[in-house]
Amino acid sequence: MKERQVSNRRKHSSGVSGLGSCARGQRAKSRVTDLLVCLGLVTVTWAVFGQTLAHDFVNFDDHVYVYENPLVIRGLSAEGIIGAFTHTHARNWHPLTTLSHMLDCQLYGLNAGGHHLTNVILHTISVLLLFLVLKQMTGAFWQSTFVAGVFAIHPLHVESVAWIAERKDVLSAVFFMLTLAAYARYARAPSAPRYLLVALLFAFGLMSKPMLVTLPFVLLLLDYWPLGRLGGQKSEVGSRLRRLITEKIMLFALSALSCIATLFAQGPSAIDQLPFLWRLNNTFVSYFTYIWQMLWPARLAVFYPHPNDRLPLVEVSAAIAFLVGVSLLVIYLRRTKPYLVTGWFWYLGMLVPVIGLVQVGEQAHADRYTYLPQIGLYIMIAWTVGNLLLESTPRVRGALIGVAAALAIVSLGVRAFGQASYWKSSETLWNHTLTVTGDNDVAHNNLGFLFLRRGELDKAISEFQAALNIRSTNIETHYSLGAALIQNNLGNALARKHVWDEAIDHLQEAVRLRPDYADAYFNLGSVLFQQGRIDQAIAQWQKALAIRPTDAEAHRSLASALRKEGKLKEAIAEYEQALNVVPEDSVALNNLAWILATSSDASMRDGARAVTLAGKAVQASGGRDPNFLRTLAAARAEAGQFAEAVATAEAAKALASTQDKPELTSRLEEEITLYRARIALRE
Repeated sequence: MKERQVSNRRKHSSGVSGLGSCARGQRAKSRVTDLLVCLGLVTVTWAVFGQTLAHDFVNFDDHVYVYENPLVIRGLSAEGIIGAFTHTHARNWHPLTTLSHMLDCQLYGLNAGGHHLTNVILHTISVLLLFLVLKQMTGAFWQSTFVAGVFAIHPLHVESVAWIAERKDVLSAVFFMLTLAAYARYARAPSAPRYLLVALLFAFGLMSKPMLVTLPFVLLLLDYWPLGRLGGQKSEVGSRLRRLITEKIMLFALSALSCIATLFAQGPSAIDQLPFLWRLNNTFVSYFTYIWQMLWPARLAVFYPHPNDRLPLVEVSAAIAFLVGVSLLVIYLRRTKPYLVTGWFWYLGMLVPVIGLVQVGEQAHADRYTYLPQIGLYIMIAWTVGNLLLESTPRVRGALIGVAAALAIVSLGVRAFGQASYWKSSETLWNHTLTVTGDNDVAHNNLGFLFLRRGELDKAISEFQAALNIRSTNIETHYSLGAALIQNNLGNALARKHVWDEAIDHLQEAVRLRPDYADAYFNLGSVLFQQGRIDQAIAQWQKALAIRPTDAEAHRSLASALRKEGKLKEAIAEYEQALNVVPEDSVALNNLAWILATSSDASMRDGARAVTLAGKAVQASGGRDPNFLRTLAAARAEAGQFAEAVATAEAAKALASTQDKPELTSRLEEEITLYRARIALRE
């Protein structure tokens, strides 16, 4: 008996060991398969977006977010980190996004490829997290793979990944996916630490892009399917739902705070920029447009002009009927196909903040807005097709899944690769936009601005005039800002051609359209200054600074005008203001140092400080500007450092001669004679 018992125990033990080995083998096989899928997802993502590492910045928000933002281009600093949390950035409060741009500048400077690299890495992380989170929640391997694959390379997502200014999309997506993963873990075994992790990750997401305010709603949908937290008796559904909503009060509170911060950052124009009826009609049509573009991603553009009041009633009615019809259908099928409810209302709900009811800008819709919301539609498609194929034989099912998925991924990837190539430069981007859209004044204006920066004035004027012709058809007051922007740019271009009267006319029209438009006042002042109308120029620059007191260039220009008028104390004060805003402003440093070194009024001179300021200016210019070296020489003479002054002036003279500046060379020869006689320079 004892032997038989021992034998039986051994036999039982052997069976458990066999089952354990089998389970471990299955887990190991699953991990290998997951790894292979992840490698495949990384490959297709980089096959499409790797090209962006050779792309440049574009002149559409990239300058505001990065390359013309003084706080960002300095890299990480205590001042910058504090400013990211205490100030808005491009009319948004998203401190983590701002910090990510600062970090890029710290690592890569203004090498656009490095900034693109960060975008692609963040998008890749989101793709992998989406696959792993969906598989963890649903256990559906192929459906999760397909959803992640489409998310990785859909042409509508090119804008979010290839546009540096859309860092907020890819960064917030990482925190979105991490929040979903943390919530799935919390749902399996609720605890306070796990809940706090969900809230923390959600807060990070909101600080990357406030569009994530709808995430608590998405979590409720996931509670329904696939987490099944609403299951049980019908009589218990109501109480369970109330409990799940109560559970998310902290998350809804974070959403509310983010909404308040966003409204403060955007200002009242976020609400009243376009008439409500126009926005409402466009909302219904945009919901349908995004679905159509998902299925047929052709003629995509960075900016789609708003239809205003030109949407046909039949089109609006058809869109409403479609949305209502699909909503009723998925509710009707909720018992047998619960994934339809989650997917459809994920799409509808996540788009609410950007669908146009609260309008920021004049676009009809934007590809970037689909980045996270369309995951809901991918889920609907993947699980519907997967369940339909379950009814076929395994061999047919496997073949159909493989062929359909491969065709979809390849075709979307090819289309996305082509779309990403348009983001190579500003010129290719805007030319493509003009090709695929009509009456696009924004595209003409930005293309004109590009030509203006290049000095191709005739091309710039032509583009600005085309934009103005389109804009003139919209006489409503809410279009005045865009019209003022075009008038300002056209006036600036005409001024560069010295067509003064026409330039002034356009700049004055810009001011009339938008009395709060600081750039127009600044440019008008610049034109008047070039014509020698100093007092009028001063008046315009003072108006610009009353609107935007942190404009360093306006402070510097005003200081130069005051200096020309002999008002040196006022000029010094303006140069100081410019340096308070941009401490490394080399022109302000040099000009202030010159006054402190050469003023005939002894009470204004300060040789020691002049040496410090002029030294910073020379350092900022890399020692390549002979005028800055001349100022440093004058400052050293005022400080009694005459030997150093002679040496510095000699270096400035040699540099001026090399650069073929005979007048400056002659002046420096005279000043060297003074310094050798131990006489400081006086203006």
